[in-house]
Amino acid sequence: MSQMKEKIAIITGVSRLKGIGAAICKELAEAGYHIFFTYWTEYDKQMPWSVNSEEQMKLKEELLKRGVKVSCMELDLTQDDAPDKLMNKVSERLGYPDILINNAAFSTNNDYSNLTADELDKHYLVNVRATTLLSSKFAQGFDKKHGGRIVNITSGQFRGPMPGELAYATTKGAVDALTITLAAEIADLGITVNAVNPGPTDTGWMTDDTKDKLKPMFPFGRIGEPRDVAKAIKFLVSDDADWVTGQIIHSEGGFRR
Repeated sequence: MSQMKEKIAIITGVSRLKGIGAAICKELAEAGYHIFFTYWTEYDKQMPWSVNSEEQMKLKEELLKRGVKVSCMELDLTQDDAPDKLMNKVSERLGYPDILINNAAFSTNNDYSNLTADELDKHYLVNVRATTLLSSKFAQGFDKKHGGRIVNITSGQFRGPMPGELAYATTKGAVDALTITLAAEIADLGITVNAVNPGPTDTGWMTDDTKDKLKPMFPFGRIGEPRDVAKAIKFLVSDDADWVTGQIIHSEGGFRR
């Protein structure tokens, strides 16, 4: 088995087969990485797209067909002990991970006129606190001295405003800041830290009207797909990207705001 195939990747926020998380799992499994993914169906059930309770196991079965080891768990990342629970479970089932993809996110529509403390806290707990604490826990236990990778998912807040998504834009903007500072802190551990902004991506939430409005803004003439961001992440976690760290990668197909 090659060096790549020995590596273990954690991907958080993988509830739906149409989601970015599932696409990342498939792309990395196809490349030979062992996969551990987390999901939290309570969130998706409250969203317009909803989720089927069988989707996670269907994904696991599909990944296993690629000849890699696969495990998963349902995990509420807002809980204080979530990072410990996750790292312990991954180590127990697959071994200590080499790669952490912070894909889980909380997002609802709100603006200055209706934003509440509770709604802002929900965004903060997942998008900022969980990402920061899980990344820290991953780095604390990393003793391989090379090849570690953390990739965060951001949304290009500094490339333009996101009216109607005040809490999401605020907390995802913090992820950019986290990425840059953490990359400097843990480089001596052999871990790179980067973030990917996929731009508007069709994961099942877009209406036909939304697609019609967005499509002209993509010079390639199509909407972004989950596999687009997954391919960018596959590069960032590879050995070829060992000199890339502290970067916010805007892999959004030339999207014009």
